Amino acid sequence: MMNVSLPPRRLAVAPMLDWTDRHYRYMARQISRHTWLYTEMIHAGAIIHGDAERFLLKDDCEHPVALQLGGSEPADLARAARQVAAYGYDEINLNCGCPSPRVQKGAFGACLMNEVALVADCLNAMQDAAPDCAVTIKHRIGIDRQTDYQVLADFVGTLREKTACRTFIVHARNAWLEGLSPKENREIPPLKYDYVYRLKQAFPELEIIINGGITTNQQIAEHLQSVDGVMVGRECYHNPMVMRDWDRLFYGDSHAPIEYVDLVQRLQDYASAQLAAGRGTVLRHMVRHYLGLMHGLQGARVWRRMLSDATLLQNNQPHLIQQAWSAIQSIV
Repeated sequence: MMNVSLPPRRLAVAPMLDWTDRHYRYMARQISRHTWLYTEMIHAGAIIHGDAERFLLKDDCEHPVALQLGGSEPADLARAARQVAAYGYDEINLNCGCPSPRVQKGAFGACLMNEVALVADCLNAMQDAAPDCAVTIKHRIGIDRQTDYQVLADFVGTLREKTACRTFIVHARNAWLEGLSPKENREIPPLKYDYVYRLKQAFPELEIIINGGITTNQQIAEHLQSVDGVMVGRECYHNPMVMRDWDRLFYGDSHAPIEYVDLVQRLQDYASAQLAAGRGTVLRHMVRHYLGLMHGLQGARVWRRMLSDATLLQNNQPHLIQQAWSAIQSIV
């Protein structure tokens, strides 16, 4: 099960499709030592039948790091989980929260909340295949217009009884499977944080982590009075330095937060190493995740413009990162 030396899941960066790849996670780890990082969702079939290394490759510095799997076939999830564990991930998370149409058609994601027995089979198959890895679940508070708290409590209670899963990451919105895009599903269904708080009260022995619409340290601190952990999504991508004080504020770490100049140097060194390693990596694959780093600083627009300029990027020169930082300094 979970390595006892790992920090608690007090803070986590949500799995975000096309965003939380290994290059983003490397950057995030430089900003926070203790925050849990999650991969973007990876379908079990992609690991089994595709280029597994492409999906599973990570940097040793990323720990604690979890991989999120999508799927609904216990045998496939078990095969994928076995490979994930072999790559040294600290946790494997089952996606039962994504409302994307491409997820519905494959009968996984949020629609699995209607099939709790199948979810239990999936979690048990994953845990049996990866006995030394924590197996967790991320889900919504309900599906479509269903608003009864008891349905959510029954879902969690059944999984508590039938599986070894003890960590539940709860997006405090319903998933509307019809009529809303994935983006709208992250914004339109109303947030019901009290449902997640009630889960913690009903199941005090479970680790309950809240997710959805959380953007500030004050909000995080307030949620932590009622639940075990907080998972932040889009804010960590568009404004990564929101994580800069998390170790001090929420983990009691006395290390000084990283300075911008040091972070820029680490990212340039990382880019140089990745380009030298090959694997088809180009500079754009990395710096697209850095655009929000200077959020709120004078000169942030110059940073974004330089790191998204196709002409400047075409030569794959990692010193472009340092040049963009120097351009900010000349403005300040």
